[in-house]
Amino acid sequence: MMRTLGFCVLVLLCIMPAGLATRAERNWKFRASGLRIKQQSVCPDKRVSSTRPHSVSITEFGAVGDGVTLNTHAFENAIFYLRSFADKGGAQLFVPAGRWLTGSFNLTSHLTLNLDKNAVILGSQDSKHWPVLDPLPSYGRGRELSGGRHSSLITAFNMTDIIITGENGTIDGQGSIWWDSFHNHTLSYTRPHLVEVVDSTDVFISNLTFLNSPFWNIHPVYCSNVHIESVTILAPSGSPNTDGIDPDSSSYVCIENCYIRTGDDMISIKSGWDEYGIAYGRPSSNIIIRNVTGETPTSAGLALGSEMSGGIRDVQVENLNVYNSRYGIRLKTAPGRGGYVKDIFISKVTLMDVQIALAFTGDFGDHPDDGYDPSALPDVDRISFTDILGSNITIAGYIEGVQKAPFTGICLSNISLNVTSDSAWNCSNVYGFSESVLPLPCAQLQNPIPGSSSVCPFHFSSLGKDM
Repeated sequence: MMRTLGFCVLVLLCIMPAGLATRAERNWKFRASGLRIKQQSVCPDKRVSSTRPHSVSITEFGAVGDGVTLNTHAFENAIFYLRSFADKGGAQLFVPAGRWLTGSFNLTSHLTLNLDKNAVILGSQDSKHWPVLDPLPSYGRGRELSGGRHSSLITAFNMTDIIITGENGTIDGQGSIWWDSFHNHTLSYTRPHLVEVVDSTDVFISNLTFLNSPFWNIHPVYCSNVHIESVTILAPSGSPNTDGIDPDSSSYVCIENCYIRTGDDMISIKSGWDEYGIAYGRPSSNIIIRNVTGETPTSAGLALGSEMSGGIRDVQVENLNVYNSRYGIRLKTAPGRGGYVKDIFISKVTLMDVQIALAFTGDFGDHPDDGYDPSALPDVDRISFTDILGSNITIAGYIEGVQKAPFTGICLSNISLNVTSDSAWNCSNVYGFSESVLPLPCAQLQNPIPGSSSVCPFHFSSLGKDM
């Protein structure tokens, strides 16, 4: 019965058209006293229009869509030309049907990159076509190797008003050569993402399919006002570190109506790595994630960390559907990370065929170098889960805090998990509260939920009652 109910809920959420979202659902304000999510361009009520007063096709700059001709210079020249329209309402670069092979290229402000439904932007399989950049300051080095990192296929630095959209056109990183180099230990630099937007504002990404990223798929870092909607992200289950969407030291981020199936976390919220993230000091905050479905046999539907040294706060997740995955929701941190994860609210989650529903790990991950401070301990507090339904779950919860910095304020309410193992919960260095949770959580989480919403902020102005 539980498995059938979970499947029905998942199917209903997967087929629900995005247009059914009401005005009230898109214009909500979070009112719980313990959380401070604001209405500043988070899941904006008005849909962004890709229309610009000036438009050109990539073919006007000599591009050839045969899947063989390298078109990097065509993209560079087109975008350079369109910069002249930045103060005239911006411009659109249209990519028609075809297979457009290219190396890395940079966007400009007030630009729409618009793909036809039969357009495929293909990443070159020659690493020389992906320039090497300096490390991000909040990481101090490439995420995989010391030194620099390859530029993403599509990149924006210090820009504003960027739209990447289409009629479900495709951006394909052709990542297999990069995955092979990773497995063979022949990488010279950290692998590239598909799309990386750095230190930018007013970013809108929608109605596209992202395939086979060499590394993370979509990486907004040091950004504000980011809206990612109606994208499909696909990579083989064995592809290493192909995270779907990774907001990183970014604020006012909305991710909604997406399908993600990759070789790593579907969504991972980050904010820098150890001493570099602490020094940079920019948190990820005011983030909404809703109506996201997918699977990741090796990782989690939603991850917090492990790079969280700048802090993660004020996050709301609703209508998350995860199946055939190792973890449902996972928090990853370690001594040396410092930072904090607090004021997180997660509701209306459906899990199916998931090994561990909730996994908190206090000793996860490596360090960038020997300069990290082992005494820099993470602060994990005020994380609430409510309305979670799971079928064929192996373990309900594995929650392991840090001995000298226990995880506190973990709140569980109205959770029903069909667990197949005899040991449903495993907890240490954690303190929290619960009500209406099956199977019964570990003793450290069985404290009655207090009346103060600042401790367990389950009740708030409703987001989408009729969804």
